[in-house]
Amino acid sequence: MLSLAKPVAETVARHLVATGQLIDEDPAEALAHALAARRLAARISAVREAVGLAAYHAGEWQTAIAELRTYHRMTGSQSHLAVLADCERALERPERAIDLFRGADRDKLDPAAAIELLIVAAGARGDLGQKDAAVAMLQVRELTGDQVQPWTARLRYAYADALLAADRREEAREWFARAAEADPEAETDAAERLLELDGVVLEGDDDEDDELSADEDAAGVDASETVRAEDDTTAPGTVGRDRNSGAAEDGEPVGDAGRVGDPGAVEGAVPSDAGGHEVAAEAGTVDATSEESLGAPEAERR
Repeated sequence: MLSLAKPVAETVARHLVATGQLIDEDPAEALAHALAARRLAARISAVREAVGLAAYHAGEWQTAIAELRTYHRMTGSQSHLAVLADCERALERPERAIDLFRGADRDKLDPAAAIELLIVAAGARGDLGQKDAAVAMLQVRELTGDQVQPWTARLRYAYADALLAADRREEAREWFARAAEADPEAETDAAERLLELDGVVLEGDDDEDDELSADEDAAGVDASETVRAEDDTTAPGTVGRDRNSGAAEDGEPVGDAGRVGDPGAVEGAVPSDAGGHEVAAEAGTVDATSEESLGAPEAERR
């Protein structure tokens, strides 16, 4: 921003701040602010990054790809490879998402970015119908690590979702439970997915309101009949409401997260493939240069 004249820099800064504030609540308006900033400062990398991310949130996949690739060229960073891969999936080009995973430079990826890219690449495998391959890709060392990281819940959730897609229901239930345990802030909807697998149906407020209204109508009819039968003596009606207590996003925030019912069941365990055989090669560290691992240490795709 130092290369810009002060009035221009201040205007661009205001647009960027507005983009950040609106990107979750009003992505279209956030994108409009980012584009306004780009018209004034197209050579500023932070501006191109803001446009790319706002476009992604607004569902403008091609724009997001173009802007984030420009940002990567300008900075040499690979921080948004997962977003680029997710855009490719949205454009129904899962093979390109997998290519981005294969070509990633692990030396330029922090652990969080590496895990996110792995999750997206596994989702792309699922898009291609390669469900067992998606499960195997996610069987990395970070999945069963003792220490919970910011991305642990999302990784477990993605693994649980991949297991469920592969018709491995009991294993999926375990990992949805583990995802829920690692997600105290309910950034995913793992808890809700777990309840669904257990056959618990959560009723929304609208359903409850409709039920209450129906009960009140019935009570009103009973009361009016009592007035006629008992000569102006009204018997009060009783309205009952059954409530199901539900869990929190992303429970399933965003994506799909797995939870584990038995906290100790996975510690030291070796993941198995669809046939129940131990999977040793894929259970290593995430390695950005291969599909089995992406390099250790830490979108709706969200």
